[in-house]
Amino acid sequence: MTHGGTKDGAAAGTSPARRSLLGAAVFGAGGAALGLSATTAHAAQGGGATVTTASRGHRPAHRRLPVPAIIAHRGASGYRPEHTLGSYQLALDMGAHVIEQDLVPTKDGHLVCRHENDITGTTDVADHPEFASRRATKTVDGVSTTGWFTEDFTLAELKTLRAKERIATIRQENTLYDGRWSVPTFEEVLRWADQEGRRRGAEVWLHVETKHPTYFRGLGLGLEERLAKLLRRYGRHRHDSAVFLQSFEPSSIQRLGKLVDSPLVVLLSAAHTRPWDFEVAGDPRTVADLVKPKGLRWMAGFAQGIGPTADLIIPRDADGALGTPTTLVRDAHRSGLVLHPYTMRNENAFLPADFRRGSDPAAYGDAFGAFRTYFEQGIDGIFTDMPDTGLLAFEDFRRR
Repeated sequence: MTHGGTKDGAAAGTSPARRSLLGAAVFGAGGAALGLSATTAHAAQGGGATVTTASRGHRPAHRRLPVPAIIAHRGASGYRPEHTLGSYQLALDMGAHVIEQDLVPTKDGHLVCRHENDITGTTDVADHPEFASRRATKTVDGVSTTGWFTEDFTLAELKTLRAKERIATIRQENTLYDGRWSVPTFEEVLRWADQEGRRRGAEVWLHVETKHPTYFRGLGLGLEERLAKLLRRYGRHRHDSAVFLQSFEPSSIQRLGKLVDSPLVVLLSAAHTRPWDFEVAGDPRTVADLVKPKGLRWMAGFAQGIGPTADLIIPRDADGALGTPTTLVRDAHRSGLVLHPYTMRNENAFLPADFRRGSDPAAYGDAFGAFRTYFEQGIDGIFTDMPDTGLLAFEDFRRR
């Protein structure tokens, strides 16, 4: 995800071939290959919560997910190019409880899964001379970017492109899969999730973000109505549907809340920032205001959860080391909100300084220690690029 408008070689023993085998082993052996409990293994096979007689009841479906739920950030994006069916499938095979999609529109109004509408770094568009003239400089949410953008392509044109690894300097092994998959539509993902759910006997949970909704509404490509139409078509529009809808813009969540009854999550970036819809509307509140009890109560009036950057839960100092935890988890829970912070990754480049090992930014640090630290704060779920690591950390935490 990188949220803020955005949620943003590996160590020895993590080769792509080994990862593929690991994912297959988790599914095929019911999680035994990872040492998972029967409860977690059932979730691994279904990609969702374990449903027992005791867990069936009148609680909202999202309250019956494992806690803390492991949310596959853009799929298993630590091992495959993000937002591809290959990334989603591997995340599900590994046992992720929830799988994330980010949505942007095409020129002809189809919703596709990309972290940004700028597809320069995640597709081979630069290698297509027929699209050279589409390169443009645009200002999206106040940021000037030069590249190729989904809103300038029809779906048919976009489907001629192939996906590639976004952070190849850190995840060189993932480039093995460059060109293997196309950019999926959200409808293709819904069909895939339904098929996998039927095959596994349990619903596949999705976590779906509207990207830059104010920007796209200004282009006549409003996301919420298109998303709601697809959710209704595939039966994911109800309060007990296996889907979360998320956005960095509270007004997008409010709009979705009028169209569907699916669980809603407000994403929160750094404390000093303002949601882009607040900027446009002249609302002076910052994220720092929204994470205060008054702001949390306001969000609880139309949403079921928040997705804060992990730094809002435990701030980092100038050197990247963790400081004193805030009261956000306690305060949000008092307002009835679940918390799904972002984003855990195994590499030193992304870990708090406390858990880095060595100086190589691509090498793995003590990810288990970092997971444990965030779990101990009482969060309800966490986004991670490496769902297998997250699930092992989840199991360690449960046992203790």
